[in-house]
Amino acid sequence: MKFISCIATVIFFYTYTFSQTTPTTEKKLLAPEILPGNGLAQHDFFYAGEARSRKMYIVKKGKIVWSYDDSLSKGEISDAVLMKNGNLFIAYQFGVSLIDKYKKVLWHYDVPKGHEVHTGQPIGKKHVVFIQNGDTAKVMVVNIETGQTVKEFAIPVANPSKVHGQFRHARLTSKGTLMVAHMDMGKVCTYDFNGNQLTLLDVPGVWGVQPLDNGNILTAGKGSVKEITPKGDTVWNLKMTDMPEYSMTSLQTAIKRPNGNIVFNSWFNQWWGAKVDMTNLPVQVLEITPDKKVVWALRAWNAPNLGPATIIQFLGEKNGTDKVHFGDIK
Repeated sequence: MKFISCIATVIFFYTYTFSQTTPTTEKKLLAPEILPGNGLAQHDFFYAGEARSRKMYIVKKGKIVWSYDDSLSKGEISDAVLMKNGNLFIAYQFGVSLIDKYKKVLWHYDVPKGHEVHTGQPIGKKHVVFIQNGDTAKVMVVNIETGQTVKEFAIPVANPSKVHGQFRHARLTSKGTLMVAHMDMGKVCTYDFNGNQLTLLDVPGVWGVQPLDNGNILTAGKGSVKEITPKGDTVWNLKMTDMPEYSMTSLQTAIKRPNGNIVFNSWFNQWWGAKVDMTNLPVQVLEITPDKKVVWALRAWNAPNLGPATIIQFLGEKNGTDKVHFGDIK
């Protein structure tokens, strides 16, 4: 018994000593504790994201001044545009809507069964353009006053049966054409009003596109943000690994501000049970200079909780969604 007791004492001694001297593995921070910029007060902006709820916000001077919660629909907000007149265009997977600042639905379209819609854009006050994922996928232009579809044409996809991953983002260009991110094909294409494909560029993993004033294209997705020429040459590239202090799981949309800064979202996926760790919070939006210096990082998961980020639009700043046209539709 004394021998067994002695052995037990030795085991306890070494176990205790090891537990006291072995360093605890520290959790890697998803973002610096102190962030650059002034948080919610840095800019006035509109905000929405692909989340399990369909909530949107307008933030001014660091405070939420307007919010909208579409609790009756299903799906996720992949695209939204705040218009100068205060109306809001929303694409949320199973439909598109136009609402006014008083939250009254001005127009609505439900996609047919087996289809989805994740992106679109208003054209003036009477028309909208959007892409309907499906077999067959197509671009549609609708007069919201009459409900008439004034134009539609089919566009190619990699796999007609895998509807969800076909398209997420498209934007009208200053030339009156539609630039489309073919997410499942890894291509960026432009189409004229009659559905003719004018350009085709290889951009693997592309999620978001923004036609730029200089004729180039800003793309986001698959761990990088790129500015490419109309021929597909890369003139600027940001990889997630360029900023190791920030953990960015998924890049979706990016915008280039008039001052040359790039703003992009870091999306957090809520759809498979993942929950934000309140002790180790990721950022939702980053703004960087062309030389990749972070000047603003937004982290708003608590008081208020803005949720996952997909779309951010700065108020009073040119964003390429006003005074657009598609062919002769203005």
